[in-house]
Amino acid sequence: MAVRQSHDVYQAIADPARRKILQMLANEEYSIKAISKHFEFTRTAVVKHLNVLEEARLVKPRKSGREKIYSLQPDELMEVRDWLSFFDQYWDNKIDKLKHIVEEE
Repeated sequence: MAVRQSHDVYQAIADPARRKILQMLANEEYSIKAISKHFEFTRTAVVKHLNVLEEARLVKPRKSGREKIYSLQPDELMEVRDWLSFFDQYWDNKIDKLKHIVEEE
């Protein structure tokens, strides 16, 4: 039996197409068919992207008749936000130092 590789949130958001899917799902739920209309690649490729996002727990599918409908599950993105907040503080410190230097001159 093959072990299914799990993707983390950073791997999942590394691809621009997956980021676009996440942005779409932030506004409403979409079926695979509806998501596919926004991309030039195949429906199979869209499904692969959705599988990566699902493994990273960023999207959640539900069945609606014969279709799968996907919704955003943003909780996992908190890890990214927390990690990036460190760099916000870094840049705030750099800007404060620059402001101090400029005001002294």
